[in-house]
Parts: sequence; structure tokens; C-alpha cells
Amino acid sequence: MTTSERLPGSREEDAWLSDEQLERCGPAEQEPFQGPVPTRMISNGEYMPHPQTAKQKQVEARVKELADKASKKLGITRRQFLASSGGLAASFLAINEVFDRKFFDVSQIELFEPAAAAEHGAPKDLFVFDDQTHIVRSSTNTPQGLRALAQGPGSASTAAGFTPATTPPFGNPFNGRGGNPAGVDELGGTWTRWNPRELGADFPPNPGPPTTVEGEFHLGQYINRMYLQSQTSVSIISNANIALFTPPGGGTPGPARNIQQSLEAQILTGWQTSQCRDYINALAGSTRALAHAQVYPGEGNTVDPLFHDYTQWQIENMQPDSWKGYNVALAASAAPDTPFTRWRLDDEVIAYPTYEIIARNKRQLKKHPGFFNICIHKGLSANETQPGGANNTPEWGNPDDMVKVATDWPDFNWIIYHACLRPSFWDLQALIDILNRPGAMPPTQLRDSDGHAVPNIRWATQLAQIAAGKYVAGAEPTSKSPSSRRRLRNIYAELGTTMASMIVTFPTVWSHLIGQLLYYMGPDKIVFGSDSLWYGGPQWQIEALWRSRIPDDIADRWHYPQLTERAKRKILGENSARLYGLSSSVDKYDDGRLRKYTRDPSLQAGGRMDTVLRGPGYPVPVVPADPIRHKDRFDKVKAWMDDLKVGRSNERKGFMRIDT
Repeated sequence: MTTSERLPGSREEDAWLSDEQLERCGPAEQEPFQGPVPTRMISNGEYMPHPQTAKQKQVEARVKELADKASKKLGITRRQFLASSGGLAASFLAINEVFDRKFFDVSQIELFEPAAAAEHGAPKDLFVFDDQTHIVRSSTNTPQGLRALAQGPGSASTAAGFTPATTPPFGNPFNGRGGNPAGVDELGGTWTRWNPRELGADFPPNPGPPTTVEGEFHLGQYINRMYLQSQTSVSIISNANIALFTPPGGGTPGPARNIQQSLEAQILTGWQTSQCRDYINALAGSTRALAHAQVYPGEGNTVDPLFHDYTQWQIENMQPDSWKGYNVALAASAAPDTPFTRWRLDDEVIAYPTYEIIARNKRQLKKHPGFFNICIHKGLSANETQPGGANNTPEWGNPDDMVKVATDWPDFNWIIYHACLRPSFWDLQALIDILNRPGAMPPTQLRDSDGHAVPNIRWATQLAQIAAGKYVAGAEPTSKSPSSRRRLRNIYAELGTTMASMIVTFPTVWSHLIGQLLYYMGPDKIVFGSDSLWYGGPQWQIEALWRSRIPDDIADRWHYPQLTERAKRKILGENSARLYGLSSSVDKYDDGRLRKYTRDPSLQAGGRMDTVLRGPGYPVPVVPADPIRHKDRFDKVKAWMDDLKVGRSNERKGFMRIDT
């Protein structure tokens, strides 16, 4: 940057661009065409924006043409038209035409009739069950990086520490990093906003006010965005035990050595999750929220110094609706006071004893029908799985452990979050592999036991074939997974983040992913999750999925079933309703009590829920898990006899030889 004079307080003063670069740029608000979907890259002054791509120019020209004709017919200005539902329809139509593929269900009549847009949009009677959502405890009010990914470059992403690189490709922080190749998405951008209608580059703020009611990721805004601004009927509040522990007084963060240390570093603990669930349901007067408990496997976590058996403690103190585990998380404890480690689902020493504790408490199924639902984060883990590198690391999220665990534990439903997609938030490698472009990772196709081959979307394709009973050992190089020889009906694929990261910016990858899940697993084994509030409210994802379709040429070439309205209803809500024993009736959840949440004293400073979400993450004092309570009656009697020092009887009954 030169030392030339720039007006104090001006955008030029804050820009990192040189004078020469500034001369080649202009104010974004002076862009002559302001469409509902961006058609050129906008810079916040930290990097030089790319010129408009050829595809973006074609989309813009076609939107203008459609807008001009429609606005004249309607007797309104083009600006007014572009701000209407017709303007959004024009953008969808233009994208379909330019790419010569029907990625979105949209018709010409929507240009003129708002009612027609509503007809193609998500219907009012749609039941939506969001299988993965997040709240941040009120004591934490830092900017969130995942929001930055969805919002694109601007003050919100800068606040989260995500600034565009000063060297090419100047884009999404995962573009060209962490095992992901550098380049542009299908719209020609290096950091295209996922949700331009709801999440602008600078709005909503990241993170927002530091209050429980208004904080952008806190409980109050969760209620607002999940239930009042979207069609969500029921949601699961999730939690992640992936945080590192920072020693008192500072130091280098590292693995925790006990549960208390792990909970201190989390954005929301399991107990806080259950408290949020109970508060929401009491406020609504119906079941609107469910809660995950956390999977902490290993012997050390059964003799924790504060909680004793932490799995049992959660059952006794939280009444969880289901379980959430992260193989990639440092959460497994092989022995007391040892550093937590990553783990794999089929580890008979580390993981299986935890499953046994859950299975032993099967009485919980009466009140919580989803108690045997084990939700596992897999995928979004490119960092330790570089292209061409090892591909047999379930600890980092690949599905090599799925055949054994799903077979050994048939009573559990294994709901695999993110559909096991390998790339982290930047799906260019998957697109390169699908199109077999330079830089593709062999094999670009994965052939199943029937001899049918499909494009190899790393880990997700393998998971789908495993679930179908059609994966062939060795088909994925370096994989140690055995062949799956029968359909594993207890494996499900969840769409959180995976769909959001590709449905706008990599629609071809999305078409293949959902096509393969439908082909191998069927519409009954796919569930919707939005991963909100990371990416704003979930409504944009609900509408995008409802309008989505697989282009005919892709479906015909690879024999994918079409994404029908019936399939969408199952994915968006009915499948999860079945898994959790809930009715999929929309009327049951149509109440107005939640609208009063802003006036509830419990959310105000010092209120009950505000205190819960600013506390340590567990009730104080902690009452450890009772080592007897979860045993059966015989176990209790035996413990009583042991306490009384009642000896074992060695007397035998029957006959014995006495002759010599």
C-alpha cells in the first residue's frame, strides 16, 4: 500500500489495497446490477476481487433479460421486481439455463405470480425435524468461524479471524488449505456466500450482543430463528466435545485428562443442552426440542474423579433423547488421568463398554424412544487426510469402522452426521473427482459388488455402499474396511453442513451426493440437519432442499432415483420423527407461546437459564453416578451380601464317589 492521502473514516483508509488496485475497483453499492443472487465477487478491501467470470456474466445477462420483460408486464421497475419473489425465480431460472441443467424447481409463471412461487416453495403442511442444531453457552460470546464460512468476506468473517489470504486464491479459508485444492466453485467464486438472502457479508453480526436473549448464537436467538422464523417443528440440540483444555494460568491447550476439564472448554455441555431442551418445551407447551448426551468412551471415563461413570451420570441427570459422538474428538480415556485421545467406533476395548452401559439402560426407551440413536460426526476432516494420503483412519472420520460396529450392535441406529463427506467446507476436490479433471484422486469411481460404478465422493460414497451391503473390500485404496455383504438397515446418513456447503456453490456435487444416498440407502435412511445456528436460521436450507432436483442427465447417466416430493418429506422430517417416536403432524407443534420468550425473566441477566448457561456446565455440587443404581436387582442383592461379608456356600448337592 502506498502512503497517499486517504480521507479519514473512508473505506479507502481501511482498505489493504494499493492505490493502483483501488483505481481498478469501485464501490460495491454502485454496482449497476443488484440481483438477489450475487453475480460477481465483492471484496471488503482486504483483497483484490476477481473479475466477473464468464458464467457469472451469462447468469447476470439472463436475469436482466427476464427481469426487464417481467417488470414491464407487471408495470413496476426492475429494482422492485428483483426485490420480489419473482426476482429470486429469475435467478433460479438463469442458473438452470446457463448451466443447462435443472438444479432448481422453478417455473416461468413465478416471475409474475407470487402465489406460484409459494406453490413451488416449501408447503405449509411440511413437517421439519432438524436433526442437528447448536447453541453457544452465554458465557461464551466470541465470533464463530463457521458463520464466517457461510457469510463470505466482510466484517463478520474478519471478526471471526477469517480473513482472505493475501496470496491466491484470496478466498474461503478452506480453499486450498487443509487437504482441499485451490480454485473456484461452480459459480466462479473463491468464497461465495452460501446464503445471500439471509446472511449478508456484514449481517447478522458475529457474534451479536453478549446476552442470553439477543446473542446471535445464544438461547434467545435460537428460539427466534429455529421456531419463529422457519418451518422447523422439532429440533435436536447437539453438542461437541472436541475442545482442548487450557491449563490454569495459561499455557498451550491440549487434551483433557478428566471430564471436568473437557466440559470447561466446550461451547455447550450435555447438561446445559438438556436444560435448554426442558426450558424450550416448557415454554412452548409441547415437544419442540430434544437433547443429545455426549459419548465419552474408555475405562477412565467410567471412574472419573468427579462424575464416576460419566455415561451413567448423564443418563441419571439429563434423561438424554439420543447420543452424539465425535471420533475426531479427544474424548476417549483409556485409563484414569491419562490424556484423552481420538477413537474408533469398532474398538472393543475403548468403545464397546460404553455401548454396554447405554444398552443396559434400555428402560429409557419407554420415555425416550431415540435413546438407542447413536449420532456420530464423521467427515469434514480433510486436515489429516490429504489427497493421495492414508484413507484408513476412522479416528479422523472415515467409515472403515462401520461394517463391524453396525453388525455387532444391531439394536442401535447409527446416524452418521455430515453423510461422512471427507472435504472440509470446500467441495472442489469432490467436483474434480466427479468430472475426472486434472488433480483427481484415483479411483474417480467406486464400483460396488453388483458391478455398478458411481463417482467416488470420498468417504460418502463408501458409506452409502457399506450401508447397502455392496461395498467391496479394497475398492477404496488403503481402506481397511471389510466388504459389506448384507444391507445394514441401522445406518443412516445426515446432511448437516454437507448440504449447506454445496447446494449453492457446488450443485453438481450435491446432485451426485443425494443421488448416491437415494440409490444405495433409499429415502427412508436420510435425515435432514441444518447445523444452525452456524449458518443462520435453517429456513434457507429447508427451501433449497425442497426446490432441489437432480438434473436428468446426471440421474440417467448414473441411475440415480429422482428427489421426489415424497422423498423430500421423509428426509426433512418424517424419518427422524420415526426414529424418535414423535408424530409428524404439523398442527401439534403450531403454538404461539414461544413468541413470548423475549419477556421471560429466566433469560434475563441473573435469570435461571442465564445462570445455567454462564455456569460451569454441570450442577453444583455434583452428585456422582451411583454405581449400584443402574444395576439389576440381583446386582444390588449381591452388593448388599458383599457388604455384610456373607461368604460363598461351598456345599454341593447330588452324589459323589466314596469308594477308592
